[in-house]
Amino acid sequence: MARTRNIRLAALIREADWSQEQTAAQFVRVAAETGVPELLGTRRSHVSMWVLGTRPTGQAPAILCETLSRRLQRRITPAEAGLASAEDDPAAAPEWSTDNTLAVLTDLGRSDLDSDRRQLLSRTAYSVTGLGLPGRAWWDDAPAQSRERVSPTGRRVGATEVEAVREMTAFFSRRDQRWGGAGGRAPLVQYLCTDLATYLGGSFPDERVRRDLFAAAAELTYLCGWMSFDASHHGAAQKYYTLAVRLAAEADDAPLAGHILRAMAHQAVDLGHVKQAVDLAAASMERRRYALAGPREKALLSVVQARSLASAGRKKDALGALLRAEDDLASAGAGDEEPQRVWFFSEASLAHETACTLRDLGDLPASQREFRRSVRTREASTFSRTHSVTLGYLGAVQARQGQVEATCATWSRALDIMEGVNSGRARETVITMRRALSPFRNRDVGVIKELDSRARTRLGRVT
Repeated sequence: MARTRNIRLAALIREADWSQEQTAAQFVRVAAETGVPELLGTRRSHVSMWVLGTRPTGQAPAILCETLSRRLQRRITPAEAGLASAEDDPAAAPEWSTDNTLAVLTDLGRSDLDSDRRQLLSRTAYSVTGLGLPGRAWWDDAPAQSRERVSPTGRRVGATEVEAVREMTAFFSRRDQRWGGAGGRAPLVQYLCTDLATYLGGSFPDERVRRDLFAAAAELTYLCGWMSFDASHHGAAQKYYTLAVRLAAEADDAPLAGHILRAMAHQAVDLGHVKQAVDLAAASMERRRYALAGPREKALLSVVQARSLASAGRKKDALGALLRAEDDLASAGAGDEEPQRVWFFSEASLAHETACTLRDLGDLPASQREFRRSVRTREASTFSRTHSVTLGYLGAVQARQGQVEATCATWSRALDIMEGVNSGRARETVITMRRALSPFRNRDVGVIKELDSRARTRLGRVT
């Protein structure tokens, strides 16, 4: 049967001003970010076949659409690219509609639990165009729309259910900090799409309880996103973050919305999407999000903004944001009432993010000093995941300065701390170790060979 040329795809590639070879190269970059190794061998010939009418399968259509979306700065759906009918196009659903919040939460949770759908979710392409935020009217209208929603379950929900959600979030937040986000997600997601969904679909005795429940739901959903981010499931993390922002808006909780937008900025920085990171970090500070936050949360928002500004090369602004973060944290008192979600943020956390900012600005000695301060002041047994990542980053900075012995000692400590940690970010630090050590593998240097062997073994355990 003769194939029909895909004129829609051909037109989009032409609009992008790419050759088929350039299209393939950019496609591979997105596939690598998404974690789809079977597509890393995509070449010009594959793009040529797609233009000639062969329909790509599996994750390829979504990744191809994301590749074109980033270039054209607007969302390209499979239907627009001639890869699916409009009826079959899942990307057509409005992201910021508050009409279907409960349905989105339930479907997302069930997708994460179903073994077949989970693999697709974990390998969903991270959408750069999906980072655009709604306008002022949306934020203003969200609480009222939530209040007016008819209860689908009729269950009476009160302060007891709110406290139950908060306790579940606190437990899994501490587990994540110690053991990483790649393990332990299933019970949390199960709770999200069963108990939490039932509570959200209930009725409330007053507006205070409704807002408290939606804020607690937003924090738990955000934690699902953070754990997905730490597991390097970036597309899934983005979906949870977006849903968490919607819930925070419906709760009319400005600091909580800022906290989640800050996490989205952090993810964008790590993935190299500079403009989007700067925009998200700026949004985390707007509309009373920073003004109404406590000092510890203000410091967290400020330091992530510093990182985003550093990634954009805005040194003066980044250093100014760092100073503001230091002042904010210094003003936090031991007896202050702070939200549960910032329990982890301390001097060690600030030093870690400061070090990352200085590293990205090219000040390696100052970055090394701050990483050391983070290591020195952190309680390693409580924060094993973060501690191992900090040591990994410190070793990388030492390696860039030619400090071979110090690097090996630091990375050896990182591997020690990493025992039992299940984290995609920890795994990336081990991959960095092996890349840095590769030029020395054929040399008879015992400590390097031993470290490389340990790193290779660890890659078989850390996911």
